[in-house]
Amino acid sequence: MSQESETLKETDQGEHAGSPHPDATKVIRIAPSKGWVPLRLNELWEYRELLYFLTWRDIKVRYKQTALGAAWAIIQPVFTMVIFSLFFGRLAKMPSDGVPYPIFSMAGLVPWTFFVYGLSQASNSLVGSQNLIKKVYFPRLVIPISSLCSGLVDFAIAFVILFVMMFYYGIAPGWNILWIPAFILLTLVTSLGVGLWLSALNVEYRDVRFTIPFLTQFWMFATPIAYPSSLLSEPWRTVYGLNPMVGVVEGFRWGLLGTQTQPGPMVLASVGAAIFLMITGAFYFRRMERTFADVV
Repeated sequence: MSQESETLKETDQGEHAGSPHPDATKVIRIAPSKGWVPLRLNELWEYRELLYFLTWRDIKVRYKQTALGAAWAIIQPVFTMVIFSLFFGRLAKMPSDGVPYPIFSMAGLVPWTFFVYGLSQASNSLVGSQNLIKKVYFPRLVIPISSLCSGLVDFAIAFVILFVMMFYYGIAPGWNILWIPAFILLTLVTSLGVGLWLSALNVEYRDVRFTIPFLTQFWMFATPIAYPSSLLSEPWRTVYGLNPMVGVVEGFRWGLLGTQTQPGPMVLASVGAAIFLMITGAFYFRRMERTFADVV
């Protein structure tokens, strides 16, 4: 149950009425919120240690008692890159903006894999933490955020592999690489925004989790990972940027590989869509938060 705290101070009703009594007690009244409520982002800072421990817990659970350990962070994007290179690059002769197709597809798969992991983990995070939600109050936003942050380890490992491939193909990043942190942040915002929507919906409608694999599969082919967005002409490229992962993928390629798809109207459309998803997702999450403990 989402809970708002209100502090009341008792005062002496005797001769010192109107001034607080030295022994006045502090009463914390906990009650469910009503309607649309503020995000109270300052609570996230107050519970930053809990966010850290939940993130660390998710990382340990992910790698505990696994045969391949951190290799799972490499297997998925690398094997997908091999399949794309075979079918799209070699057989379909898909253009790759002047760079070798394997590195072209890998540069898109690294942020995409991080996005899918964060979305999937955040969407199921509330249901997976139902025992914790029922026992103690804390800002529920901590749960999906910690699930998303745990994927940064996999992303870092895959990012190193991408740099190894760039070295193999003789591609050196230029000054554009300074934009990469901004595109990583855009990936986080997009994944968190969609994850907040789906996590809140998943508490009330448990069949939401069955739609996530279909959603991510459809979204992947609607994102220029196996093909370049340069196949589209304006103004359709800008409209295409309303898919926020379009700006992320093309931004990564521009920042690392120096492709011609530099930030422009398309990326601005992606940024606007990502911010819209995160803001609306956060407010919807907070509105539904009061029912989590009862429904989950």
